[in-house]
Amino acid sequence: MIAILFRDMRLAMRAGGGFGLGLAFFLIVVVLVPFGVGPESALLGKIAPGILWVGALLACLLSLDRIFALDFEDGSLDLLATAPVPLEGVVAMKAFAHWLTTGLPLTIAAPFLAVLLNMPDQGFVWLVVTLGLGTPALSFIGTFGAALTVGLKRGGLLLSLLVLPLYVPTLIFGAEALRRGALGMDNTTPLLMLAGITAGVVALLPFVAAATIRINLR
Repeated sequence: MIAILFRDMRLAMRAGGGFGLGLAFFLIVVVLVPFGVGPESALLGKIAPGILWVGALLACLLSLDRIFALDFEDGSLDLLATAPVPLEGVVAMKAFAHWLTTGLPLTIAAPFLAVLLNMPDQGFVWLVVTLGLGTPALSFIGTFGAALTVGLKRGGLLLSLLVLPLYVPTLIFGAEALRRGALGMDNTTPLLMLAGITAGVVALLPFVAAATIRINLR
């Protein structure tokens, strides 16, 4: 399991592996929003939670098609499916590797980019907390979507269409928890909902994705 985790992380960090692609996209989104909305600091601070969460969500989409595609093309996925290692564990490690190379960097970089959107000071901690709770769900849901489209040529667009509706609950509760926290309001309910979604996704989707891969490989 650990070998699979480090292998996927090394592949993601290679040239063309998509490690910096999500961060670059996130930066572009945050930088362009003030140009489109205008220099009104009050308005930027009001929409900052939604913009940051939407940017992080879209940035996670960029590298989803790489999770299983390379392994399928070189035959590694067939070997992993027949190896004495549970396929569910392989899927979980791949999703975890995606989060470490995409979700975690976005979570760390988000407070620095939030300065550009004039986010209130009390919102910076909640930005890290909500993204830290929510981005694992994005990676695991994306891994499930990648399992559905494995083997399809040019399945990137289909993958996005399949995954985006599943991302909506995480986006809603993550942005709402951040908005309430930034305004100094009680955000316990959306935080618990966000944590519940992540816990459920992490617990269930590796089994569903593994079953989907077995069907696709037949």
